[in-house]
Amino acid sequence: MNLLSNLERARLRWRARRGLLENDLILTRFLDTYETTLTDVDVSALTLLLQMDDNALLDVLLARTQLEGDYDTPDIRRLVTQMQKL
Repeated sequence: MNLLSNLERARLRWRARRGLLENDLILTRFLDTYETTLTDVDVSALTLLLQMDDNALLDVLLARTQLEGDYDTPDIRRLVTQMQKL
């Protein structure tokens, strides 16, 4: 389990910046809570999740819709559940 360096954490936070304020708030809260313990697997899952369209991501984070296709993986589901609990 490799933990993120300061530079990697900064890059992850930059990639997590979104066009919708709601997504920004949820992702920032998640990173504030978990970023120091994210593993390489977590970062890979989060990176894939961040490829979602802003509106689709918000719908998933607010449990309006479920993850589908390439995004429906155990690791991404785990991260989304953690985000929804915050």
